Amino acid sequence: QVQLVESGGGLVQAGASLRLSCAASGRTFRGYAMGWFRRAPGKEREFVAEISWSGGDTRYADSVKARFTISRDNAKQIVYLQMNGLKPDDTAVYYCAQGMYSVLPADFNSWGQGTQVTVSS
Repeated sequence: QVQLVESGGGLVQAGASLRLSCAASGRTFRGYAMGWFRRAPGKEREFVAEISWSGGDTRYADSVKARFTISRDNAKQIVYLQMNGLKPDDTAVYYCAQGMYSVLPADFNSWGQGTQVTVSS
């Protein structure tokens, strides 16, 4: 079983940037897709971005496309989410996950504890 630990969240103003990191340990990092999901207060968990194990394929939710960038460093076993132009609607707990290349939470079998991102207007 892989252990995933997110970091980099915080409280920022609208328009600011943050970079989230997700460090993996335990089971191999290479060979699995990695995804970022988020859950806003009172809402369902939603897909944000994902990256294939090679890093060659990425996919984004329409709401974050052109503002967020996902990347991974397989040697360091870290996946990143660079978030630019943050909006109040981006406020949520952000989770990283490991699994299949998919937008469905059910296809990811390992999850981190989450990191809070709060964007003030």
